[in-house]
Amino acid sequence: MPDPGLSDTLPVQTDTERDNAAMEIFFCGKSAGRPREADKEARAENLLYTAGCLFMEKGYGKVSLEMIARQAHVAVRTIYVKFGGKSGLFNAVVEQRRAAYFATMPALETDMRPLPIVLGEFGMLFLKLVTMPAAVRLNRMIVAEAASHPELAETFHKVGPGRTRETLIQFFSRPEIAVQFRAELTAEQIAMHLLNCLLDDQMSRLLFPPLTQPDTAHLRKLLEHRLDLFLRATLRAPLAA
Repeated sequence: MPDPGLSDTLPVQTDTERDNAAMEIFFCGKSAGRPREADKEARAENLLYTAGCLFMEKGYGKVSLEMIARQAHVAVRTIYVKFGGKSGLFNAVVEQRRAAYFATMPALETDMRPLPIVLGEFGMLFLKLVTMPAAVRLNRMIVAEAASHPELAETFHKVGPGRTRETLIQFFSRPEIAVQFRAELTAEQIAMHLLNCLLDDQMSRLLFPPLTQPDTAHLRKLLEHRLDLFLRATLRAPLAA
């Protein structure tokens, strides 16, 4: 099926190494070392980075607050005061990394660019995120530990996938955006269909985790086909070429 005018709107990424390095920081940032006692902001940043690395390396259930506090050079009481405990700290780690990752993209609720450009930019960021080996490891950890640590799954969904879903629902609810889609579809249905198209075979990624991430050229081809599938199923009329 021919591409409905999408190929020229997808974002071009030329510095793959830079992008991949930036995305790895999403889950396990490099610590700057022990910060000065007076530098509270640096200490908080170091704590989140340290916690993120430990969660990824050992799993949520095997990481204690004492372990995090020792490596981050803070008191356990500090973690309780600032985050309320381990689940609150994990919440802060995911929320901070997600905000940093999507910081380069204009806010969907106010982005006035044409629909294909907005979806192309969001789709590329989203695809790079979900195909990153570190992200796959995180999702495997969440699934594996959800039964014994239900607060982990709730926290992750709230600040990760749940927030992305709500952001998309708000975007597709905008009057000038909603009018482009089939009237019988709700904003929630459109948002979920987009995410499902972009995720594709998520189960295989979780069962057989990739050792490396697909290169940008391959991801662009995947994105082009998946957005084509999404738009043909939801738009009132095909996009003009």
